[in-house]
Amino acid sequence: MSAPDAIHPAKPPNLDARGTVVAGPNESVSACISDTGGASDAGPLLRVEELRVHYPIKTGLLQRTNGWVRAVDGVTLDVARGETLGLVGESGCGKTTIGRAILQLIPATSGRVTFDGVDVLASRGTKLQALRKRMQIVFQDPAGSLNPRMSIRSIVGEPLRVHGVVSDADELRERVGTLLERCGMPRTAAERYPHEFSGGQRQRICIARALALEPSFIVCDEPTSALDVSIQAQVLNLLKDLQRDLGLSYLFISHDMAVIQHMCDRIAVMKAGKVVEAGSKRAVITSPGHDYTRALLKAVPVARPKPRTDRTMATT
Repeated sequence: MSAPDAIHPAKPPNLDARGTVVAGPNESVSACISDTGGASDAGPLLRVEELRVHYPIKTGLLQRTNGWVRAVDGVTLDVARGETLGLVGESGCGKTTIGRAILQLIPATSGRVTFDGVDVLASRGTKLQALRKRMQIVFQDPAGSLNPRMSIRSIVGEPLRVHGVVSDADELRERVGTLLERCGMPRTAAERYPHEFSGGQRQRICIARALALEPSFIVCDEPTSALDVSIQAQVLNLLKDLQRDLGLSYLFISHDMAVIQHMCDRIAVMKAGKVVEAGSKRAVITSPGHDYTRALLKAVPVARPKPRTDRTMATT
């Protein structure tokens, strides 16, 4: 079995009357600003072009490759400075894989990722370490992403020590305390351990760690899906406040259309490793052009439900 297909030139965007980009059968569309009706005074902070992440299917005693799982299959998108791009779709559609491939946490099969003019996928060593300071991630499960053997001071302060940002223990203590307070946690939390906090408090600690190196871009990988609804609102508002104050750009990954609507400026809808629709928040929410987008919107719970006869089953 040969390796996955090489990159093909991007097709012109299929714009509908509402200004959204809608995919045809077995196609992936662009979620770039110029294609989805957005505007930017400068070039995008992040640009992803024809990104593919394929995993081999190995069988038999000799573990020969006889197929490929196309987890991400030709995704193109970009994120402007200070913007939130929402990436929405069902579990298993490739959303998290895209976020991790962008940060080089997993290897990409092919494609190009450019961050502020720097080729991320080609970066190695000190060049990649410098990029790590500007690109961070908040993981879905706060308990799983915090080392239970480390104090909160050690967890939040680890990026500062690794990158040589602080010179002594007193400076580390002050920086960690400031980060915790910015994220709504008391300074005294630094002396405690992850198991002593609730899920929402742990996620605030994770956000503080992501902010430690003053990044420009953060991948928010379903940061509220493991939290209660009331706590979700607090964490989402915290993320919006930080974006306003620090000028952050987010790639916000979620399967919840209501959360995406609250957080994002533009939306890209994913299905089976491809972007099937992309556009401004208003265009995608009010006038979806793809059947799968309409199915996601109809699945959003409403405060005063009425009998509904128009529910659409998403097809595979």
